[in-house]
Amino acid sequence: MRIAVIAEMAPAKAFIPIIKQLDAEIIGLTHGHGVNELLGKYCSEVHSIGQSRGQGAKKRSNTKIASLVLKDIFSVVNSLKGKKIDLLMTCGNAGDVRKGISASKILRIPNLHIEQDIYNPIEMIAFSNLITVPSEGYKKFVVEKYGLKNVHVIGGYPMASYVSEMTIEDQDSLKTRYGVDDFMVLVFGGDVKGEDIPKIIKQVELINKEVIIIPFRFSAEFVKKFVTSPKLMVLEGYIEIPSLIKASSGLIYGAGMGLTIEAGVLSVPSIKIAGFHRAHSSVDLAHELGIQVTEIDNIASACDHLNNPKGEWLVKNANNAISNVVKIINNFEHEKICGSGVGSFNKIWNARSEFR
Repeated sequence: MRIAVIAEMAPAKAFIPIIKQLDAEIIGLTHGHGVNELLGKYCSEVHSIGQSRGQGAKKRSNTKIASLVLKDIFSVVNSLKGKKIDLLMTCGNAGDVRKGISASKILRIPNLHIEQDIYNPIEMIAFSNLITVPSEGYKKFVVEKYGLKNVHVIGGYPMASYVSEMTIEDQDSLKTRYGVDDFMVLVFGGDVKGEDIPKIIKQVELINKEVIIIPFRFSAEFVKKFVTSPKLMVLEGYIEIPSLIKASSGLIYGAGMGLTIEAGVLSVPSIKIAGFHRAHSSVDLAHELGIQVTEIDNIASACDHLNNPKGEWLVKNANNAISNVVKIINNFEHEKICGSGVGSFNKIWNARSEFR
């Protein structure tokens, strides 16, 4: 079997423990910085199909964005054309999923989508042949709200298994590298907007502690413009986040499932910023783990009451989820359907409009 996987950072971490249990040749399609380093060792070949558009000071017109997306779709098509791919796997709710599923329809390659974002999925999953979700409650939600027909429950988040088996860099060497001792980490992911950045930094500067900022979805130059305290350090380039947050005394993040899973499995005292995705499975999971979900104006005061999240159950459920995904893949010809169609596409599209 030949399987293609298309991924940004967090989805790549979800795919790896599944790939390790498959008897298949894997073609990797990377989307964003650092993904090749993660997926490369498990793939017979790896192709870049563009970058996440991200956020920041620079705005693009809809026409420009559309042309870039089309360019990336045809990068996927060209990377997979003629390779006799049996299955394309996608995960997450970002542009890589939209591009991957679009290309799979052009090439008539079946698609398996691992959905974790539930309340805010990408509209193209309406054309997936099969979708997995973590729980029965989430299956009921996506069936009733979006009319999805081809949904399987896997019982957990495969990424948690990957995080539990990661090699964590020595804390003392990290502290020496960055010249810090007792510090916190602030990560800007996909759940904050550009206009939130100065307000968040203003709150973080009230904390009597050094803070390392990982811009992630934003440019370092954009974030640095709002920093006035010498206690705050903005990093550039690809950062191995789990080791850094494990060495810290606490994590503040405006992101979704990936960082929530990492904080839970690594048991790092954490605050999740209540971003513009008010209804999101990462918010549900944060509450289950005991991670505070905090408004921007309350960040500084919330840092006085940090608790270690309890995420042992995440790993146990992840291992069951991996086994279930592997079974689905090995029986995919019997499980797949034609997809849920335009009706579901429109329902998801309309639901996502509140975030635009």
